[in-house]
Amino acid sequence: MSDFEDLSDGWTVWNEEADGRVILTYRPDVFDSAAYPAACLPTIYLSGEPIHRRRPPSAVPGGDADGTWRVALFLEPEVGSPEEKHSSREAAVEAAIDLAARFADGAIDYREWYQLPREAYLDRLDELTGREG
Repeated sequence: MSDFEDLSDGWTVWNEEADGRVILTYRPDVFDSAAYPAACLPTIYLSGEPIHRRRPPSAVPGGDADGTWRVALFLEPEVGSPEEKHSSREAAVEAAIDLAARFADGAIDYREWYQLPREAYLDRLDELTGREG
C-alpha cells in the first residue's frame, strides 16, 4: 500500500526512493516539456535532507541526523514555496498530500512567488486549478 493513495487528482508519484525521498509531479501530461519547458513541471519534493532550489534532494549529499523531513513545492527551480519542516516522515507525507490538494484546488497563490511571471504558464495553472488569476 502506497503512502500516497489519497493524492489529489492530477498529482503523480514521479519517483520514490528506498530512503523515503519522494518527488510528486502535477499534470505531467500537460507540462510535458513540449508546450512548457521541463523546468515548469509543478513538483513537490519530500526529503530527509535540505531541499535546494537548484538541485533536487537526491543531488544533495548527507542529511539531517535529527530526523527532520522537509516538503516544498516548486513551479520552477528558482520559484517555489518555503520549505516546511516536519519531525517525521509520516508528518511530511501528510503535509505533502495536503500541499498537493491545496495546489490542485487553487488555494495556493503561486503568482506572488514570481518577480517576472510567465503569464501563459500561470494562466494555464489557473485554468487547471480553478484559480482566478
